[in-house]
Amino acid sequence: MTAPLPRRLFAEFLGSAFLAATVVGSGIAAAQLSPGDTGLQLLENAAATAAGLFTFILMFGSVSGAHFNPVVSLVDAAFGGLRWRHAFAYIPAQIAGCIAGAIAANVMFDFSAVSIATTHRASPPHLFAEAIATLGLLLVIFALARSGRGNLAPAAVGAYIGSAYFFTSSTSFANPAIDVGRMFSDTFAGIAPTSVPAFIVVQLLGGVVGIAVIRGLYPDLTPDEAAEVMLPHSELGESGRGAPVGSG
Repeated sequence: MTAPLPRRLFAEFLGSAFLAATVVGSGIAAAQLSPGDTGLQLLENAAATAAGLFTFILMFGSVSGAHFNPVVSLVDAAFGGLRWRHAFAYIPAQIAGCIAGAIAANVMFDFSAVSIATTHRASPPHLFAEAIATLGLLLVIFALARSGRGNLAPAAVGAYIGSAYFFTSSTSFANPAIDVGRMFSDTFAGIAPTSVPAFIVVQLLGGVVGIAVIRGLYPDLTPDEAAEVMLPHSELGESGRGAPVGSG
């Protein structure tokens, strides 16, 4: 099966939209179902997000690699698993998808389609936590690709993000596209626009550190292996770049 670039971008858009709708929608549901119990709300939000990630990676991984995250796409390109121009094409699709998903969640729960978030999150501990969360996510993804266990990525990534909701003070956004999408929902999962630039900067820094750590742990990581991040989908590409035949 081949996947031309437009089809992969559509998959990234849809997967990112489903992910954002899950994060925002389950946050709204948790706040309504468990009022006054923040711990239970967070558990419900984390469980839904972890299960959703597992499912969405299975749904779209064989088409686009199921990145849903600009940092993952950029790091994959740095290791040769994705062409740079394709990585830069993935990013707007991911951001647009996350915005669309947040808006859809608002509408599903009878909120205004767009409500700009007012929750400020950019404290020094939260920013440090985002760098750690992003680094850990990259290690999970690329360790599995290097060891030939990419088929475990849906469960592993879901489990990691679900646990990182609790072991990081920031609840592990670890994704610049999600940062942007969550600005558009002034609900449990929202983040104020003034906090987003700092979150994105430290997530990108986490990506840079991730490249260095992955190179240290797996110096023999090849472009062919990098092309298999999230789910083995080598049948989509050629020349070790995850690029589909005829994608231009």
